[in-house]
Amino acid sequence: MGRVITFGEIMLRLLPDSYLRFVQADHYEALFGGAEANVAVSLANFGLDAAFVTKLPDHEIGQAAINSMRKFGVDTSLIIRGGDRVGIYFCEKGASQRPSKVIYDRAHSAIAEAKKADFDWDGIFKGAEWFHFTGITPALSPEVAEITKEACKKAKEKGITISCDLNFRKKLWSRERAGEVMGELCQYVDYCIANEEDAKDVFGIEADNTDINTGKLDRNGYISVAKKLTDRFSFKGVAITLRESISASDNRWSAMLYTGGQAYFSKKYEMRIIDRVGGGDSFGAGLIYSLVTGKDAQNAIEFAVAASCLKHSIEGDMNCVSVNEVEALAGGNASGRVQR
Repeated sequence: MGRVITFGEIMLRLLPDSYLRFVQADHYEALFGGAEANVAVSLANFGLDAAFVTKLPDHEIGQAAINSMRKFGVDTSLIIRGGDRVGIYFCEKGASQRPSKVIYDRAHSAIAEAKKADFDWDGIFKGAEWFHFTGITPALSPEVAEITKEACKKAKEKGITISCDLNFRKKLWSRERAGEVMGELCQYVDYCIANEEDAKDVFGIEADNTDINTGKLDRNGYISVAKKLTDRFSFKGVAITLRESISASDNRWSAMLYTGGQAYFSKKYEMRIIDRVGGGDSFGAGLIYSLVTGKDAQNAIEFAVAASCLKHSIEGDMNCVSVNEVEALAGGNASGRVQR
């Protein structure tokens, strides 16, 4: 199967036990995660040849971040070593009507201070079929935005399919800056992935008759959003996850893929959330796997949303599920009965 390259930041995640708040915690659990790293792990678990590209310090914490992916079969041989620190984020898990909260401590991380000369994209893309990044990566610094652009140009020259999850993070950059940079990068993108807020935050394209705070979503509104994005950037496909938030603990989850002028909607899942971090990344990975392996549009969106639904039941950033488990859920086996 085709080789997939993902590019971005992996961070140390520190979280209190269970559902404790930051101010209650006297110790923290340490995990690793990051948007493009999470995608690479999912793809490796699905059996694809997945490689993750970043820059990490040449010390034990940097090595621990690498080890967290290697154990799932991700190719980490392209990771550049250097810089002083691994980015950190603190995550307080929400419950019921209390939302989750994230605090970043990622300034001056190794990847945020990377330079163009660190990355040989000709070598990195050798044998690659697909390249994936998110809007988080170019937000790290102006230089990293240029590195991402350079990667996209080289991938396009080589005929490599490019996907991007818009993944707007207001704590990293402004809407105006995001719109400017992502507007340029999306000229190279084949498949755009977004949630119900990203298109509005980045490009000012908003779904009609929709209120994400009350969980009211209108299908026709999102078809319109996907069509406007496609018209502007000539995407081959636009995938939008549709989260209906009942509370921090309970969501309804579905998605749409717009391709070839037609919209394909998945079935809808009622989810009790264990950990929602990485939910969008697992969706993106499910979509990439589906398209790389030749699934049709309807089956692709069903696989992607089922993979992401399962991730919401798993602690940590990374989706530790197999193709068989995803296909079982997508096929209607949602009972959760014990498997013996």
